[in-house]
Amino acid sequence: MDMHPVFQRFPRKRRHLLVGVILLAGLLLWSPWSAGDTGKTAYEYFPVSRTSIEESVTAQGKLEPKEFVDVGAQVSGQLKKLHVEIGDAVKKGELIAEIDPQIYNARVEADEARLKTLRAQLAEQQANVEFAQSVYNRNSKLVKADAVSKEVLQDSLKEYKAAQARTNSFKAQIEEAESTLRGDRANLGFTKIYAPIDGTVVSQTSKEGQTLNANQLAPVIVQVANLDTMTVRAQVAEADVPRLKEGMPVYFTILGSERRWDSTLRQLLPSPDATVLDVVLYNALVDVDNSDHALMTGMSTQMFFQLGSAKDTLSIPTRALGKKLPAEPGEGETYEVLVKKGNEVVPTPVRIGLMSRTQAQVLSGLTETDMVAIANAEATGSAAGAPARRGPRI
Repeated sequence: MDMHPVFQRFPRKRRHLLVGVILLAGLLLWSPWSAGDTGKTAYEYFPVSRTSIEESVTAQGKLEPKEFVDVGAQVSGQLKKLHVEIGDAVKKGELIAEIDPQIYNARVEADEARLKTLRAQLAEQQANVEFAQSVYNRNSKLVKADAVSKEVLQDSLKEYKAAQARTNSFKAQIEEAESTLRGDRANLGFTKIYAPIDGTVVSQTSKEGQTLNANQLAPVIVQVANLDTMTVRAQVAEADVPRLKEGMPVYFTILGSERRWDSTLRQLLPSPDATVLDVVLYNALVDVDNSDHALMTGMSTQMFFQLGSAKDTLSIPTRALGKKLPAEPGEGETYEVLVKKGNEVVPTPVRIGLMSRTQAQVLSGLTETDMVAIANAEATGSAAGAPARRGPRI
């Protein structure tokens, strides 16, 4: 191999010595010790401190009115007049809309006319019954004196009974006509649509002049909602469902506001609402007072179902929690935690209570004078060949 001209200036022995020095320096520069030396210690240390901890289940939700009614048409016809607009406040019984009543007026008038005719016919027939009865009574007396034959008596009885039957028939027709009249009067009344509850008009799906067909499905004209009380419909993951209890405290926030709304869990619906990425979601319902109408339908919420809270309690970073140890009787769960003892780090069992995303409550096993250690990932990740110890995901 040809050597660089610079090396050729030195004697052979010195050249070999110089090459050896250069190789040794290169090995030192690229050794694993120099490559892994980042200037960081193997552990980070954190004191056991006092703080407030809140453990909660979080979920996303949507706001909707607790009480709302889709106000629709019970009869078909043209929407003649709409008396409200979106955003209008209405009282129960207030006129909202009118459907053209001409057809229903005509039906009522026809029913009334038919009823008058039937009643007149009934009166005439009742007179016939009285006459047939008087003939029969007279013939009953005459037959005893042999003034008329029995055949005449039987004919008069037959005519009397037939007159009574026709009278009963007219009475039945009158009852039928009265029933029809009541139905048509009801339909005429349905042409005027009134607010079923106190509330606010939140949507409108029909317009004036539109023809509504109520034969198959009652068409919705407007929706009236009571906005004084809103309901949050929150989707909770199936793994969190066993941790929720009806009546537990809940609070939530909405986008663009720092205000916090407090309430309680009203109901956890038993049937799943959806499945997202193989996670089954259930609906949790939370009612909240909205007297100031600050909350609106469809707003997104960030829910916090409070499992527990503690103030001024001993705590350590959640990242400091190691593997979970076998369960022991008593409150909380036991984890292995690295604790600094002089110049050493000693695995120590620690009883843990509440856990937030960042802090874990210490029930026993540590004091305020202790320091917990967390493996430094940057210092130990490549050199030690093992990842840093992490606490459980919350």
